[in-house]
Amino acid sequence: MPSGVTITATPEQLAGVKFDAQGLVPVIAQDVHTGEVLMVAWMNAETLQLTFDEGRMVYFSRSRQEVWRKGDTSGDGQYVREAYYDCDSDVLLFKVVQDGKGACHTGAYSCFFRKFGSDE
Repeated sequence: MPSGVTITATPEQLAGVKFDAQGLVPVIAQDVHTGEVLMVAWMNAETLQLTFDEGRMVYFSRSRQEVWRKGDTSGDGQYVREAYYDCDSDVLLFKVVQDGKGACHTGAYSCFFRKFGSDE
């Protein structure tokens, strides 16, 4: 099983994250080796700090209204290598090592496996 790195964000960086009215911020998980976007999920202040402290991706499930550690149920965990925030501080990007079959609940490696348009 891979392990992640812990990240020490400064108080100023944490205070600058712009959470929405529900206290959430969108998070992109990207494969650190291939650059493939794996999934988009949500974090609140608690799960952001847990992710930094544990070195594994900890999200907030909007549908279940609970903390969700990626891989606890599926066995397909994500382990932190790098973390970024965008120019407006309202979207986070984590470069991760994907463990197991993949990131998507459908069993696909990435949640972004459907393409608009035709290949004809």
